[in-house]
Amino acid sequence: MDGIPGPDEFRAEARNWLMGVAKERAGHREWGRGDDSVAVFENWTEAEERAHTDRIRDWERTRYDQGWGAFGWPPEYGGHELPSYYEQLYRAEEAAFDLPRRTEIFPVTQQLVAPAIRVWGTEEQKRRWLRAMLRTDELACQLFSETEAGSDLAAVRTRAVREGDGWILRGHKIWTSGARVATWGVAVCRTDPEVPKHAGITVFLVRMDAPGVTVRPIRQMTGGASFNEVYLDDVIVPDTDRLGPVGEGWRVTLTVLAAERLDSGGLGLDNADRALDLARHLPRPLTGGERQQAADLFVRTLVQRLTGLRVTSALAAGREPGAEASVGKLHATATMRATTDLVQQLLGPRLAADTGEWGTFAWTEHLLGAPGYRIAGGSDEIQRNILAERVLRLPKEPKGAAS
Repeated sequence: MDGIPGPDEFRAEARNWLMGVAKERAGHREWGRGDDSVAVFENWTEAEERAHTDRIRDWERTRYDQGWGAFGWPPEYGGHELPSYYEQLYRAEEAAFDLPRRTEIFPVTQQLVAPAIRVWGTEEQKRRWLRAMLRTDELACQLFSETEAGSDLAAVRTRAVREGDGWILRGHKIWTSGARVATWGVAVCRTDPEVPKHAGITVFLVRMDAPGVTVRPIRQMTGGASFNEVYLDDVIVPDTDRLGPVGEGWRVTLTVLAAERLDSGGLGLDNADRALDLARHLPRPLTGGERQQAADLFVRTLVQRLTGLRVTSALAAGREPGAEASVGKLHATATMRATTDLVQQLLGPRLAADTGEWGTFAWTEHLLGAPGYRIAGGSDEIQRNILAERVLRLPKEPKGAAS
């Protein structure tokens, strides 16, 4: 690519390149054949997760090496300094090709962690990590959540104590996607318990194979284990792996979280489309109530896609789409609930019995997994607080106020 092509020209160039390196998907998905999985969270073994990660990594390296990665980054990091929404334009073209689906650790690495390092990292850290993460030679997971903190990320208890030229980390993190395949973990730690909680936080990049790091899969009610808990038992981290100033970790964390909201608005759309296909292929006429539910879900998918376009438009205008991203996240979780409601109504007892019939019992993985996204990526309550405070300008409720 030379210069900054227009959006239509860029999409045509992307499509032409993809046709030379990948196979196009079939024009339509044949109902009743192929994979009927609608799992919200993958249920792979560690070996399966590593194998799939390697397939995605091979494709991401091909993109990067041939000039189709890191679009918004400067040339020194292998990019083209294109407007940020060109990533969405490219993804729209890529969706038409038979390529390995990116798991969560890839957008976390490329779209959350790498930009935070660009903002907060030293020059030496940028040289060490940015190209490697954008090319996916290095992968990073988020060591943020803790059982005691809940949605209050500033209440973390994992301690980092200064010792000589480094730090000793002790604590426990939970709900970490990709911990089994990550090279690095971005750990939010408390370094000063004597100051207000937002002021006593520091962020570190921790090698996931360092002595003292233990990853334990969390068994989910779907039967799989796509999340992990991570124990940090006297893990030694050099000060050169500290990201941002000591005590400024809350600001570093917000940089990561701001990017996280942008990637959540498309959640659940594939499964919603599959549920509408189920309604079309049901071997009996739909009742009036089922027709109404299907129509409601169809409209929800349109609104969700339009909200995604609003996020893209905000990026194109050079502003952070805070409100749009929060609305998109809330709408996505509502769409997932509406998908579950429709499928339960359509299938009835066939949903609960594993008879081997295509497209029936497979929906249990959506039913059991979808509620998790009311918490993942910023809980629904947090998104509502953002909208109340930043859009409606409502005052915060005083501590101790009666509910």
